[in-house]
Amino acid sequence: MSTVGVLLIVKNEGKMLAKCLSSVASWADQIVVVDSGSDDNTIEIARSFTSDVYVHSDWPGFGKQRQIAQSYINTDWVFAIDADEEVSEALQQSILAAVKLNEPVLYRLDRLSSAFGKRISHSGWSPDWIVRLYPREFASYNDALVHEKVVSDRSLGSKKLSGHLYHDTYSSLAHYSAKTTGYLKAWADDREGKKSSSVSKAISHALSCFIKMYFVKRGFLDGRHGFILAWLAAHSTFYKYIDLWLREYQKK
Repeated sequence: MSTVGVLLIVKNEGKMLAKCLSSVASWADQIVVVDSGSDDNTIEIARSFTSDVYVHSDWPGFGKQRQIAQSYINTDWVFAIDADEEVSEALQQSILAAVKLNEPVLYRLDRLSSAFGKRISHSGWSPDWIVRLYPREFASYNDALVHEKVVSDRSLGSKKLSGHLYHDTYSSLAHYSAKTTGYLKAWADDREGKKSSSVSKAISHALSCFIKMYFVKRGFLDGRHGFILAWLAAHSTFYKYIDLWLREYQKK
């Protein structure tokens, strides 16, 4: 019988973690949680669900931190999840059925995301097919500092899982700011010395981001939330390109 292990990397997720782990605890054969230096009750909550809790405070980036977490997993399959996500009943059944088949493929699922208390159905957020279930021996996450992906040195096919993964992306503006700051810095860190930027590039990319998200991706159909998200995305885009340019400028 094939087994499945759940993989999480976390930091200061005390408000969300219990709900996430409750959605996998009844069916996962193993749960591995790697913490990167929480100063809230994240570790205590994790240990109430699993004994496989580890602390790696020397942050190497999202991809490598997930690789570290996978190194503790001994099951046949890996299911990666974030602390702000929850597995639906339908997705649970689909995961277990896929693991039982034990085919060497990558499984994609559709993530449904909410922001500031509203489910976002457009804005480029839905559908959101991502690989989260994969055979441990044949695949892992890449080394990306941010926006990491599952990769394999084999030509594995992919299939879709039924059911949804629920994602509570941003609960408040404060949550948005805290969450995106690290991503923006990691983006610039990864491109510093490799990619050039300028004030004009920052402005043009920000405008393009807003137009694409609000009009092309029909963010206007998400109402005021769609406008807010498009505006915030444009601001974040401007921020990261300006950060990259400022780093270049200060080296001159």
